[in-house]
Amino acid sequence: MQVTRSVLVLHHKLINLGLSRVWLAAEKYCLAGDKAIFRGILIKITTELSECFVMNNLVFAGNNIELRADGRLNDLNDWSPELAEQMAKEEGLSLSNQHWDVMNIMRAYYKEYNTSPILKLLRKELSKKFGAERANITVLDELFPNGVQQQGSRLAGIPLAHLDAEIDQASRVQSVSSSAGEQSHFSDQFDFHGKSIKVYASGNLVNLEDWNEELADVLAQKENIQLTEAHWTVISFLRKFYFCYGVAPMVKILIKSMAEEMGAGAVNRDHLYLLFPKGPAKQGSRIAGLPSPQGCIDG
Repeated sequence: MQVTRSVLVLHHKLINLGLSRVWLAAEKYCLAGDKAIFRGILIKITTELSECFVMNNLVFAGNNIELRADGRLNDLNDWSPELAEQMAKEEGLSLSNQHWDVMNIMRAYYKEYNTSPILKLLRKELSKKFGAERANITVLDELFPNGVQQQGSRLAGIPLAHLDAEIDQASRVQSVSSSAGEQSHFSDQFDFHGKSIKVYASGNLVNLEDWNEELADVLAQKENIQLTEAHWTVISFLRKFYFCYGVAPMVKILIKSMAEEMGAGAVNRDHLYLLFPKGPAKQGSRIAGLPSPQGCIDG
């Protein structure tokens, strides 16, 4: 099934409302070939149910805790284990040790990387610490009936994770005017073999499908980098990570993941910065033809 950005946005809204099962049901129409019915169902359900959610407060320990329309804390600093217990109770859940294992993994990930783990990365962390069975989708759905990413992250007091495709890149990096000073990377559009290649102000490709190895060389040369085998090892890993998980990795995740796959001695922070002086994640992802990473990028 070819998924357009508009459908991804609808999918994300349904997940926000804890309605992943509605997505799966509607998806059957698309697989049967009736894509118009599929999209119509999602629009109608998303619109009607979104109107049912309003900002409200939760009274906790004599204080009014402000919640957003999706039930998340308006101020993440309000979170505490006791508050999480009460929020779960409001949703008909009694938090067990298994719930807390998942939520603690999510909070630790957010604390380290300043971004919430998407489902695949969450399952990876759970599998490493508790075994593959604890990372099973069925097990996670039983723990969090409204979805571990939506309900689990809400109770853990962290933001909802986003795939890069679900984020409007243009809203994150505004266009650079033609009068702006010279950049060390392309910042608007440029010609490549007779084709106009569009990039955001950050230098990241607007259309990821424009990327190829020859274009990567052009992008690198613009930034005064001559790509070597060592560069290509990193670029290949960045692309592999992105197409596996749907997000471009920040440098901490990049180093950790490369070390896990290639061995601790195969990569280190200083070496990566020698290859990509303006940041292995930021500059590396730009040359690799990927979106700009979320969270703490090159810290």
